Amino acid sequence: MSHPCTDPPSDTIRLSERLRAGDRGALAELFQRHRDRLRRMVELRIDSRLQGRVDASDVLQDGFLDLAKRLEGYLNEPRVPVFLWLRLVVSDRLAMVHRHHLGTRMRDAAQEVSLYRDPLPQASSAALVSMLLGRLTSPSSAAVRAEQILRIQEAVNALDPLDREVVVLRHFEQLTRAETAEVLGVTEEAGAKRYIRALRKLERILEAMPGGREGL
Repeated sequence: MSHPCTDPPSDTIRLSERLRAGDRGALAELFQRHRDRLRRMVELRIDSRLQGRVDASDVLQDGFLDLAKRLEGYLNEPRVPVFLWLRLVVSDRLAMVHRHHLGTRMRDAAQEVSLYRDPLPQASSAALVSMLLGRLTSPSSAAVRAEQILRIQEAVNALDPLDREVVVLRHFEQLTRAETAEVLGVTEEAGAKRYIRALRKLERILEAMPGGREGL
């Protein structure tokens, strides 16, 4: 499996400084710079029951409007790094979409990856499996593919809830060690240990699958 990104790019630091200096134009640039990461977060966490009804682009567009409205509050009290603030506001918008469409049917423990303490909508295990399968390079028959889905689903479900969330944050959302620790409320060392342990467990299962795990 490839490793997620490491330190924040210098451009993000520069744009963050402009934003804190009162340059509101920096917000649009920051949002565009991190749009792919934010889209990945939305796609991972949007409920599968909303497929065809809710588009990730719409969530991002409304999320940007929310950011503009909440910018002054963030600048007055920037409790988290700017990317985590972007992510939090967009996730709040996604949670609103879930509540609007699903109401009391939002949570389904059989279909979702549990969170530790983050208020984000839970990552869909189906989306997680799809992303893992998307990295398998060997062609597969329909029967083999179905078996792969079941085995990866079992692997994902076998992980401790916090371990699963660490994989989602680090490997798929590509948060840094520091960002992951901030989101989960754990130390960087604890988060890193959980990430490595979870990847090793997933890799052992994937290596035994037809077609292996090349490219993961």
